[in-house]
Amino acid sequence: MKNLKMMALALTTIFTLNSCSNDDSPVVEEELITTLTATFVGGGQTITLTSRDLDGDGPNAPVITVSGNFAASTTYSGSVQFLNELENPAENITEEIEEKDLEHQVFYQISNSLGNFTYSDFDTDGNPLGLEFTFTTGANPGTGSITITLRHLPNKNAVGVSEGNITNASGSTDIEVTFPVVII
Repeated sequence: MKNLKMMALALTTIFTLNSCSNDDSPVVEEELITTLTATFVGGGQTITLTSRDLDGDGPNAPVITVSGNFAASTTYSGSVQFLNELENPAENITEEIEEKDLEHQVFYQISNSLGNFTYSDFDTDGNPLGLEFTFTTGANPGTGSITITLRHLPNKNAVGVSEGNITNASGSTDIEVTFPVVII
């Protein structure tokens, strides 16, 4: 019984000392991204893909909209914007991504071989950033999806990452949205 009391006292002391540690490391909170908007301009049209999740991590699914269909064999210039619309006025997270470009990369994936993406902007080390891009649709009509992923602290030197392959990127996903698309 005496050993049990000594053990309890020792454990209490250890927990007390650990909980009072003087760790002044700053806590970095992830930015809340409620809205992702990708704009594509080409072939005489503007197509907007939007995901809006105004309850943040709440129970409601994001509202996803696609403003039109893509034309086959067409090149679109594009850009993506990230916002926190729970702030008033809305906080433009895109500006932070530009400022911390070495810590971020946007990835674009399209299903069914409906086209391909090319990066148009780069970080200060010359690696892809992905806030601006070109999207070239294939010659064949079809349906599929475009997935847009923002990665925080990706390994930009990993195999395939500079070409937009997310497989070896590592890091953490800040936001990932899949949009249904049609090529006509």
